[in-house]
Amino acid sequence: MTNPSNSAVKFGTFKIGDDIEINRLGYGAMQITGKGIWGSPADPEEAIRTLKRVPELGINFIDTADSYGPDISEWLIKDALHPYAKGLVIATKGGLTRSGPDIWQPVGRPEYLIQQVHKSLRNLGVEQIDLWQLHRIDPKVPADEQFDAIKSMIGDKLIRNAGLSEVSVPDIKAASKFFDVVTVQNRYNLIDRTNESVLDYCTEQGIGFIPWFPLAAGDLARPGSLLDAIAAKYGATPSQIALSWVLKRSPVMLPIPGTSKVTHLEQNVATANIVLSDADFAALDSEGLKAFEAAA
Repeated sequence: MTNPSNSAVKFGTFKIGDDIEINRLGYGAMQITGKGIWGSPADPEEAIRTLKRVPELGINFIDTADSYGPDISEWLIKDALHPYAKGLVIATKGGLTRSGPDIWQPVGRPEYLIQQVHKSLRNLGVEQIDLWQLHRIDPKVPADEQFDAIKSMIGDKLIRNAGLSEVSVPDIKAASKFFDVVTVQNRYNLIDRTNESVLDYCTEQGIGFIPWFPLAAGDLARPGSLLDAIAAKYGATPSQIALSWVLKRSPVMLPIPGTSKVTHLEQNVATANIVLSDADFAALDSEGLKAFEAAA
């Protein structure tokens, strides 16, 4: 059962597309694979327990990809949670191929993207994917061809909504001529502001922004730092404060911290009990920006 005092429900909701409402804190299923995001996890039983715990904690948005494993993440999600509870949204991605640990190669040929969507449908055990995202725009294939393939898959009802990953504002605008871009998944956290302009654009347009690597804090998490002091003030961990900052940054923010451990998952969701003050948010924002600029 979901404990209302320690539940993702407390983070508020966001509507993807016209009619899919999710709680803003989601779960990223990349880490339920082996080292290098390759093969099976070291502890498959704990990975399954973690997945089963996800909806119990009020999380109704899971993000995965055909390249995680590859296929392993999608298979485990199906094993743990199928048949899916009403309202549970499983988003997946396609467009990256794998030939070994930590090796990622974009392939955006339309026939390949369509083939991978059919495979994800089988892997997940669904008739339609609620949210499918292009994992990367393949620079070797005309972008319009990739976007047109996505448009066709929406038309064929293989996917319900579509988004993009690791893109610029011009990319979003170009894709929007073919389909409604409902989400963008770019790297973003307290100390990595590379995609600040993309986040601002998504906020203006009401596009869901899914930050990957949302808990990163780098040297800001060192003992005696501002982040460390604020964490102590709230009786929290630096990672929880970093996540709280990300959530407060924008109403379209949909972080998906991932883990293969039940304990870590519960710690992430416990961030719901933290109400970061405007002053603490501003102080962290300033420190994070300084760290980013210093590293640039």
